[in-house]
Amino acid sequence: MYAQLKEINHKPRAFEFYTADSLWADPHTSEQMLSYHLNDDVDLASRNKVFIEKSINWIVSHFSIGKQTKICDFGCGPGLYTAGLARTGATVTGVDFSKNSIEYAKTYAKKEHLDINYILQNYLEYKTEEQYDIITMIMCDFCALSPGQRKSMLDKFHRLLKDGGRILLDVYSLKGFEERTETSLYEHQQLHGFWSSNDYYGFLNTFKYEDEKVVLDKYTIVEEGSSKVVYNWLQYFSKDMLLNELKDAGFNIQAIYNDVAGSNYSENNTEFAVILEK
Repeated sequence: MYAQLKEINHKPRAFEFYTADSLWADPHTSEQMLSYHLNDDVDLASRNKVFIEKSINWIVSHFSIGKQTKICDFGCGPGLYTAGLARTGATVTGVDFSKNSIEYAKTYAKKEHLDINYILQNYLEYKTEEQYDIITMIMCDFCALSPGQRKSMLDKFHRLLKDGGRILLDVYSLKGFEERTETSLYEHQQLHGFWSSNDYYGFLNTFKYEDEKVVLDKYTIVEEGSSKVVYNWLQYFSKDMLLNELKDAGFNIQAIYNDVAGSNYSENNTEFAVILEK
């Protein structure tokens, strides 16, 4: 028992493990995530409905999106953004590796008579000969990636964008990092059955990495006869940290905002958004 508890409370190196599939590809947890996506009142898997509508309207206006625009949304989930963007007549692609989310997005698009190309795939592995005018990565997905994965994604974005193409993405700020605290929690049926349809006990260890500005939520899920560990990493950025990383990838920074709805930038916000140009 001592050895097991020691392992549960062990702090790994920053981004030592990658378990995103335990959230997004597992049938049970991906179904739970979809329910969070579709909850209009909370900002968990997706932001609330009012904000999303405001954000879509701003994106369409700011980028002058119309029938000639080609867009790819990385981490599209159930299509909350892609559906709104497709209503302009733009050519829209959504990439996500949650089967439940993609199936919901396809069903919704068909119901609404929207022609959207949905691709069930881990966007780290996505390849295409297509080139886009606009790439979006929203809900701070960029922060869940390791430095190596972020570099790979930025290289991919550079290849997939037309000359003059632009990227909209958002990230967590150092203000958000300051507000996080280290903690250890233990709970029966943690998160109300989120992790399994079976009976289980859940341990949550939150670790902060001051030098790297990274936070890890480490979930250890123990069922009768089995256990698993899920590592939820989040990178936090200062404005200069992010801009240096993006410039090194060959992008020009057009603008910085508080969020993906175009609010004025403030260092006191827990996240911020940027527009990049190839």
